[in-house]
This record gives sequence, C-alpha cells and structure tokens, in this order.
Amino acid sequence: MLRYRDFFPMAADTQANAGLEKSIPLSDALPLGILVTDQHGKCLYSNAAYQKLCGWPADELIGSHWSSVVHPLDHDRILRHWNAAVQGHKAFLCEARLKRANGEVIWTRHNAAMLTDNVPGAGYVHTIEDITIYKARERAGRKAEEQLYEEKERAQVTLDSIGDAVLSTDIDGRVSYMNLVAETLTGFSRYEAIGRPLSDIFRVVDASTHKPKADPARRAIQSDSIVALEANALLVAKDGVELAIEDSAAPIHNRFGVVVGAVIVFHDARFSRETTARMAYLAQHDELTGLHNRNAFYERFEQSLALARRHSKQMGLLFIDLDNFKDINDVLGHDSGDIILAALAGKLQSCVRATDTICRYGGDEFVVLLSEIAQPDHAFAVADKIREAVAVPIDIEGHEVALKLSIGVSVYPDNGETAEELLKQADTAMYQVKILNRRPVIGGLTPVPERQQST
Repeated sequence: MLRYRDFFPMAADTQANAGLEKSIPLSDALPLGILVTDQHGKCLYSNAAYQKLCGWPADELIGSHWSSVVHPLDHDRILRHWNAAVQGHKAFLCEARLKRANGEVIWTRHNAAMLTDNVPGAGYVHTIEDITIYKARERAGRKAEEQLYEEKERAQVTLDSIGDAVLSTDIDGRVSYMNLVAETLTGFSRYEAIGRPLSDIFRVVDASTHKPKADPARRAIQSDSIVALEANALLVAKDGVELAIEDSAAPIHNRFGVVVGAVIVFHDARFSRETTARMAYLAQHDELTGLHNRNAFYERFEQSLALARRHSKQMGLLFIDLDNFKDINDVLGHDSGDIILAALAGKLQSCVRATDTICRYGGDEFVVLLSEIAQPDHAFAVADKIREAVAVPIDIEGHEVALKLSIGVSVYPDNGETAEELLKQADTAMYQVKILNRRPVIGGLTPVPERQQST
C-alpha cells in the first residue's frame, strides 16, 4: 500500500532519506500547494508551490502549525472548523485569507484529508489553492448583483409611487410586470397577473358598443412605435366595474434593439373628464346659483334671435334687481345673502319655460330671456308670476325674509334687435320702476293706467 512517504520523501526521517537530497519529490512538480501535517496540525512537509504561495521557506514552516499563516481575522473561525474535523476524523475544507511573509493577503481554498486510509493519528495531507482572482470576480459579481437589485428596488419604488398604472408584457403578450396602481385599477394582484395573457388582465371595451378594443401592447409591438388607446375606452376590472381610462403603449427593446415586449401606461380618466366637464360647466354657469352666466346668456340670445326671426316671433327680456339685498347682507351676513340668491334662482326657474334662459347678470341682478312670445303682454305675465313667487317670505335661520324686486321689460323687435339694445332698454325700465315703485314699464315708457301696479 502506498503511503504519504512514497509521494513526499522529504517528509520521511532524514536517516531514511540519506543520499536523496538531490532527488526532486513528485509533489514539487505540482503547481498546487501541498502540506503534510501530523494529527495536531504541525507541518512535517511543504512543497515548493506552497512555499512560494505563503512566502516562507521549508525550514521555517517545518514544526509550525499550518494555521500560523492564516490571516488573523479568519484564524479563530478556521481553527474551529479544523478542530471539529480532527475530532470527527473527517476531511477539512475551508476558504480563508492567507497572510504572506511580505504582508500581502491572498485568498486560499484549503483541503485536508487523513492519511493511510483514515487511520487516526496518522496525520493529514493538505492542498492549498490560490483563489484570489476568483474571489475578486465573486466580489465584483456580488457587487454588480447588489447594484442591480438596488436599481430594481429603486425602479420598483418609483413605479409604485407614480400616479399612473404601469403594466408590461413579453413578446407573446403575457403580463411580465405591473405596479400598485395597475393592481388597484385592474383588481388583479401582480402575483395573479404575471404570466397570464394581457387580455385576461387588461380588458378594455368600447364605451358605446362594449366590444373589445384592439390590444395596445400588440399594436405597439407590431408597429414598433408608441400608440395611444382608442378613444371612448372602458377598463373592465376583475369585479366587473367599468372604468374610463386613457393610456398609451410603447415597445420594449433589448440591448440589441430587438422588440421583446411592450409597456402600457394608463390612468383613471374619470378625474380628468370630471375636471373638464366642471370647467366647461363653470364657463357657462354661475357657481353659486347654477344659473347661466353672461357668456352663456349672449350665446343663448343669438340662438333665440335666430329662431324668432325664422318663425316671425317676438322675444321678451326681463332685467331684475333685488332691491333689499344690501340690507339682507348687512343684517344677516353674506352667507345668508348667498342662500337668498340661490333661493331666488330657484323661484325664477319655477316661473319660466325650459326653453327660456335665466342669467345671473351681476351680484344681485338677473336677466330672463323669454324666447318666441306671441305678444308683449306675455313678458308682463311672467314678470307678475315672478313677483308673486318671491312675495312668499323665505325662512333664513329663523328670520323671515321678504324679497323686493324691481323688474324692467323690453321686447324684440319693438325695443331693439340686439342683446345690447334690449338690455339697455330693460335696464332703464328697471330703474324707472325702482324710482317710481310701481309695476314694470316697457321700453322705459310709462304703461297704461289700468296696468299700473306696485312692485
């Protein structure tokens, strides 16, 4: 049976090796560092590769414990593993830093196996390999992996923090990613969605026909360009709720410029549509009373004027002023004044047709446009109806408030053919009523006696 002395003759006693000083042990021809130690770890032999590795000559190593060259920061850890291996009569394997004679530090992989068929007490043969380059590569790889992970985490946090939903697919149209907003809008968690066909998760239909819309991701992949979602689209969420959305899709390219998927960015369009609708409403209406504003009045006037000319009809215009509004504000406060104006708007609406237009012209001034009347008396009849409606006191926080109105009337085409002319005539008539404290007058002229009546 071959024993360690057959391979490491210099490790045998000197008398047995007399005359062999010039022979070269087989181990010295190997590039791998080799040690032979007794069962306690004391060095009996080292080959040339190991001496070069640690920087110490053979005579310095003989008799020293093999761990004496291990870096101090790794020494205790390595000895614990070595003692456990010796006590269990097992092989030893570790990676540790080695401190060379010149102070340089290198990484090594250290193996030790029992000699002579695992017979206790016979010693160990060690192999030591320089793995510094591999460790450097490992550290670089680990650092790159950590950086990639940090970048991925940063991207994840960023995508989860934005207000838009983000959903991406692979080249086959299967979901590969979705952020938190996409989870909220679709009703699917990313764990449910990833790997499934996009059509299962991102179900978009036409708002009018409820027919499926074209897949934006597929369109982006096929055209290799950014595409927008077709108009009037609804997203059907997991629970069946339909949500108006706006979106766009773009192709995803790999580092070679090849399309490998698509990303869809979409958001809840309810808020933008509601905002747009609100702005459009406020452009035409008074926010406090809900009545039309001046801009809307002039538009409605032109429409009514065209119809009146076409059908050979007349139009009536009532200019209304709330006489005691300042007193109401002074006594009850501006909040109560706002309530009064809103209540007056409701009373005015109850006195006219749906085809007529009521406008809050100023702070306490209102204009009523009566379209297509047969004769001027119809305008006076509406004025009387308004006076009767506002004659009923309004209860404001326990106070009964009676409104006092002055109403001036003008009629198309008798008093003018433009909005400006009719407004001027009605405004003049309203001031005459306010001064004379009597029923409305027409075109600034005093009415016939039998129609006289206090306002």
